[in-house]
Amino acid sequence: MAASRRRGLVVVLLALLLALPAAGCGRERPKAETATGPADTGAFEEEALSGRVRADGSSTVAPLVSLAAERFRKQEPGVKVTVGISGTGGGFERFCRGETDLSNASRTIEADEIANCKKKRIDYLELQVANDGLSVVVNKSNDWAKCLTVEQLKKIWQPGSKVKNWKDVDPSFPDQKLTLYGPGTDSGTFDYFTGAIVGEEGASRTDYSASEDDNVIVRGVAGEKGALGYFGLSYYESNKNRLRAVEIDGGDGCVAPSVQTVQDDTYKPLSRPLFTYVKKESLDKLAVDAFLQFLLDNEETLAKGALFVPLTSDQLERSRTVLQGAATDVE
Repeated sequence: MAASRRRGLVVVLLALLLALPAAGCGRERPKAETATGPADTGAFEEEALSGRVRADGSSTVAPLVSLAAERFRKQEPGVKVTVGISGTGGGFERFCRGETDLSNASRTIEADEIANCKKKRIDYLELQVANDGLSVVVNKSNDWAKCLTVEQLKKIWQPGSKVKNWKDVDPSFPDQKLTLYGPGTDSGTFDYFTGAIVGEEGASRTDYSASEDDNVIVRGVAGEKGALGYFGLSYYESNKNRLRAVEIDGGDGCVAPSVQTVQDDTYKPLSRPLFTYVKKESLDKLAVDAFLQFLLDNEETLAKGALFVPLTSDQLERSRTVLQGAATDVE
């Protein structure tokens, strides 16, 4: 009888030992929480995620990634997501030194930045995360510059420009001092605006008030009757009560910046895609992979919440494909 009980105990122990590898083979990824509510109550987590996701870069993209981080934290409180705003160029410098997991960018990575990453053996993915338009803004009391052509903007902003009065832009405009505000040279917004308006990326007059903080530009333009500035659409949407957006004539008539005109590509030439660059090595961290999955799963809600233009279905599918392909490679 005792021998029979011992044999039975051995069988039970063997069964338990055989079951252990299957139970410990990996963390079951929870179903993604929606950006407006909790995850499906049927989802099961074997263990809570922990770790850190380090992001830096564009001040324009920062509100989107910060909102994603805030909502992701409700699902995974053990993960700390930090979002810096060093500007697109500054973010790529840190990224290509291996200091960050994600580099937020309001333009695509450039040749010299690609070379820097290659030197440090930083392999990366490019994920489009939203669309945006640049807004040219004036003071609320400005009732004359309702629409500006690309040529007029170029006249104002090109290197060596001597335009210092609104009547220099158009003789019909009043004799009013023109004061300029804009992003610094390390900003992707600066690169994009100068390329689209002046015709050469980085080519700009230098006698303007520059800041990487768009709120400084808002305060400057709101405080001077003759001021003009530019930044991402999201900041204009947040400050409509303090500023007025100028319509832009890119050759087909005057068009105001809006979600609709950016989405349908009629607001030219100041519409643009927004990106997050991902260090491939960082995808070894479950926290980074889970955060990016969350961002894409909730992209439309997050983009609207951060006052950006959501991706089209084709754009979103491309970003999903890139991330899923990288995850397969890592596995």
